[in-house]
Amino acid sequence: MKTPYIYHGQDAFWVTPNQHSMTLTLVSESNILISAIFVRCEPDNEEMLVDMTRGETHGRLQYWHGEIPLNTDTSVTHYCFKIMQNSRQWWLHGNGISPRIPGKEAHFKYNKHNQPPAWVKEQIFYQVFPDRFANGDPTINVQTDEYCLKGNERPTIAKEWGEPVSPHGNNGPNEFYGGDLKGIHDKFDYLENLGITALYLNPIFTAPSNHKYDTTDYENIDPHLGTNAQFAEMVADLHQRNMKIMLDAVYNHTSVNHPWFDMYQRNQEEVGAYNHPDSKYRHYYQFSGDSNDYIGWNGISSLPKLNFSNPDVQNYIYAGKDAVIKHWLRPPYNIDAWRFDVIHMLGEGAGATNNAHYVKAFRESAKSENPDCYVLGEHFFEASRWLQGDQEDGAMNYYGFAHPLRAFFAQKDIAYHSCQIDAEELVDWLNEARSKIPWLNQLSQLNQLDSHDTMRFLTMLDNDHETMQLALLMLFAYVGAPCIYYGTEVALEGGQDPDNRRCFPWERTEKPHPMLSFVKQLTTIRKDNKSLQQGSIQWLVAEHKQLAFARTLDNELTLCLLNNSENAKAIEVPVWQLGIEDAVLSDLLTKDEWQVKQGILSLTLAGKEGLLLTKS
Repeated sequence: MKTPYIYHGQDAFWVTPNQHSMTLTLVSESNILISAIFVRCEPDNEEMLVDMTRGETHGRLQYWHGEIPLNTDTSVTHYCFKIMQNSRQWWLHGNGISPRIPGKEAHFKYNKHNQPPAWVKEQIFYQVFPDRFANGDPTINVQTDEYCLKGNERPTIAKEWGEPVSPHGNNGPNEFYGGDLKGIHDKFDYLENLGITALYLNPIFTAPSNHKYDTTDYENIDPHLGTNAQFAEMVADLHQRNMKIMLDAVYNHTSVNHPWFDMYQRNQEEVGAYNHPDSKYRHYYQFSGDSNDYIGWNGISSLPKLNFSNPDVQNYIYAGKDAVIKHWLRPPYNIDAWRFDVIHMLGEGAGATNNAHYVKAFRESAKSENPDCYVLGEHFFEASRWLQGDQEDGAMNYYGFAHPLRAFFAQKDIAYHSCQIDAEELVDWLNEARSKIPWLNQLSQLNQLDSHDTMRFLTMLDNDHETMQLALLMLFAYVGAPCIYYGTEVALEGGQDPDNRRCFPWERTEKPHPMLSFVKQLTTIRKDNKSLQQGSIQWLVAEHKQLAFARTLDNELTLCLLNNSENAKAIEVPVWQLGIEDAVLSDLLTKDEWQVKQGILSLTLAGKEGLLLTKS
């Protein structure tokens, strides 16, 4: 049975919250028979059906309006729409349209109390792995055999810039290339010219490895990267450029070299927890009685988990006046955001007991110092329960973006197993992931194609630059804040960790580079078009390997079309659903123009072609 055209966006045109209620707008096709439309909500956990009234008609579009109460028992108000057509009914919800009432997880959601910072949705993030980005001060480089990561094992190895990294399982953590804070700071003009507005740094605090997820000092920058004063100066310059910075927080575990743990008995001032049951730090970790058996993160013995049931740990990390979460948000550092590593695994005991309590506490700690701090969580899989507003503002959106795009463009899942989906399945996946969280949190998701933890997307595509450009187009046009992993803009390749952490090939920026030019186009378009930053999304075509969707905000429209096939494909896009009957649309990438006739945009997309259209 043909599904009727019914649509509800979630920007301010469609959703207007007041102190105690919310006004909602919906649109249907004007010439279809509808006997009634209700908004279904659940004040006090009981169903309420609110009649919507017919509003204005514009061409083929009939608008409807209704007002529902905001929930008083919870911060989040859930709602969906019930559409009556004689004996048949349809339900409109976050996943789309269905002939029956959806489960509550698919309802539209609005959180009246806990919302992300308004600045996040406007950003273009850039992720830097510090040791591999740029070497600004060779005098502080790690030297070969300078120290060992594990007692007398894993000696440091200094390598020349651009040399191949070791294969997985060899010397990945103990190879150093000399990237540092000065190198990053020296490239601010490059980043600004690229169109970057927010910098995300992998850990920079003192740690023995190059990746620095094994912290030994939370209060100081690693001396092989720079100094606290350098960092403060760097952030001040970044802010002068109206750019933001996000740091990586590794608070679930420490290094075995941390003075609190001190596995190798190097702390001369006081004994650490390992091998000393009477140490004052013993209960900072999770030991079994007086033995040296302890809980390591994910079973990894070199990363002992902190014991968050210990008030001393709580005070040091988040609760105390000078807790480290607060420390780096204050002058002279003034960072703008925290990315919390493996935050879903943090808790009491061996597992993640009381995890929600601690994630909320981290949030409250950060927001108490800077209410506009962006609280981002790392989750490799679905993170819906952390994203209802009261825990995280956003997540590294692997489940809701990276996973489905990997399947659609590279035919692989997150474990690199074969996984081929078509456009219809892609839209279902994207809708399902988005619908589970409030709209403002959707806009604040951190969308990436790849990261320091995954194979580079271009390598997954077997160096297919055309498909890579389609994926980048999707990254910049879709709901959420785009994040580029360093080097993507110059087609840097890399397999799985640590090969995905190659040195930035700066020689590729010295002459025109097609990928670099394309990324610059996308950053400019994203910054110039508010609809791409915060506009509602409306799917128009999803067939086989072809996709078309619109982002709309006020009177601004951006239409994204993709053909993920090698062959040309003729498509018809029903732009009448956007209120367009006859118009000229121009491509923001090429300036080419297309004519809309009688509400239909008919065109042929070349193989692997993508367009970003707007009204001329």
